[in-house]
Amino acid sequence: MVRVRALLTAGALSLAFTLFLTPLFIRLFRRIGWGQFIRDDGPKSHHVKRGTPTMGGIVFILGTLFGYFVATLVLSNEPPTASGLLVLFMMVGLGAVGFIDDFVKTRKRQSLGLGGWAKVLGQVVVATAFALLALQFPNEQSVTPASTSISFIRDLPLDFIVFGTVVGIVLYVIWIGLITVATSNGVNVTDGLDGLAGGASILAIGSFVFIGFWQFNQSCSSENLNPSDAYRCYEVRDPLDLAIVATAIVGGLVGFLWWNTNPAHIYMGDTGSLALGGALAALAIVSHTELLLILTGGLFVIETGSVIVQRAYFKLTRGKRIFLMSPIHHHFELKGWAEVTIVVRFWIIGGLVVAAAVGSFYFEWLQR
Repeated sequence: MVRVRALLTAGALSLAFTLFLTPLFIRLFRRIGWGQFIRDDGPKSHHVKRGTPTMGGIVFILGTLFGYFVATLVLSNEPPTASGLLVLFMMVGLGAVGFIDDFVKTRKRQSLGLGGWAKVLGQVVVATAFALLALQFPNEQSVTPASTSISFIRDLPLDFIVFGTVVGIVLYVIWIGLITVATSNGVNVTDGLDGLAGGASILAIGSFVFIGFWQFNQSCSSENLNPSDAYRCYEVRDPLDLAIVATAIVGGLVGFLWWNTNPAHIYMGDTGSLALGGALAALAIVSHTELLLILTGGLFVIETGSVIVQRAYFKLTRGKRIFLMSPIHHHFELKGWAEVTIVVRFWIIGGLVVAAAVGSFYFEWLQR
């Protein structure tokens, strides 16, 4: 019961932090000149956004850390778990990569920061450190935060170790790197309209509140597990703490979204979008639901897919385009849709695919 109260408190504290302190950060960022720069080839309606404070990801990263650590250390009087700290490590690490990118933009006063490969390199470095650490810290049942198996809703029989220990670990690190780069860039690509990435991330990361709490109730190490359900229990380290981390992130995002919806008073920047993508990837990895990310982050898959399809078609047809502009939200913007209309409709799509993910997760348990 104490840990459940910690879950609710983490979200409430994180929400209060971002809701009430974001205006202070807005004034601070304006004073030091951290303003948004707009690409010239984008929709003309975006030019009015030039100069709006950016790097707002700092706010909800701090809010998440505040909510999680206060709720965990003060309310539950228990130390943070390895799994929870790993998710925060990935979030802060990729947030730092995004901060460097945003800072370069503000210094150069242009919409381009780090080069594409430099950004990917930063993501890979953080993902590699996360991957290696996630195979450490076994609990009393010798369960580590991550495993070398590919997972969907549980670990699948596809274990990289079958190729040998050294080769298996290398393949596992590459796999974690691919998940991390794809997810963080997916959120980054989606962050093009006021509140779009923030709202979609609330839905995607919010699904891990349910997943973590359910895995906790059905944990193989739980004393309260019904013996008749033992054959379908979950071998996941610290599932309830993962739910607490997810709640803290969602709470911080809800408070931030109050100031980020159209017309936005502050943008999350790459600092925020890469951090959210990193947190989403880490939650999927340590909850052993990696391939379920295709549904959990379905909207990000659609947005990224539109960019890939556009570029491939452009090269194959020597200059022709499928969309007026990619990512796909800009296509509808150039077709005359109002920005708020696009954001709300994309949130609906994001909510539907998240519901499909959570439904698939629960249906697997029923059918197992």
